[in-house]
Amino acid sequence: MDKHTELLKLLEKDCRTTPEALAAMLGREPAEVKEEIAALEKDEVILGYNAMIDWDRTGEELVTALIEVRVTPQRGDGFDRIAERVYQFEEVESMYLMSGAYDFVVTITGRTLKDVATFVSARLSTIEGVTGTATHFILKKYKEKGVSFEIQPLQEERMEFC
Repeated sequence: MDKHTELLKLLEKDCRTTPEALAAMLGREPAEVKEEIAALEKDEVILGYNAMIDWDRTGEELVTALIEVRVTPQRGDGFDRIAERVYQFEEVESMYLMSGAYDFVVTITGRTLKDVATFVSARLSTIEGVTGTATHFILKKYKEKGVSFEIQPLQEERMEFC
């Protein structure tokens, strides 16, 4: 196991944990933990810090879609050049090269279904090398990156029969 693995797992679980708390969990000195975090940021092992938001609780109307993308790899560049064209779009939240029936999966969020459809039809599908797409809309999130979203208990109406 890499010497940074324990620290990275703790930060990934909750990046707001203080260096003092991390040091206590790891049996180290806070100054040592601060230096290690700074080095990991400098080496681009730690690329950023994110808050996980349950947007459904904010009243913000958003539509999230997973888009399967099939492409023809380019000679000499394989999938990388097409991937770079796609992930440069500000709408793209995440993108992965996949094995199986399609090549990439792209996650985007828009204000409306039309926003997502316009992105797919006018921007993504028109990239040279893209041969097909399939869009799947997320209807409800249950768990993301190890965090469960609270499920509202179902309230069944109970009827009494006379």
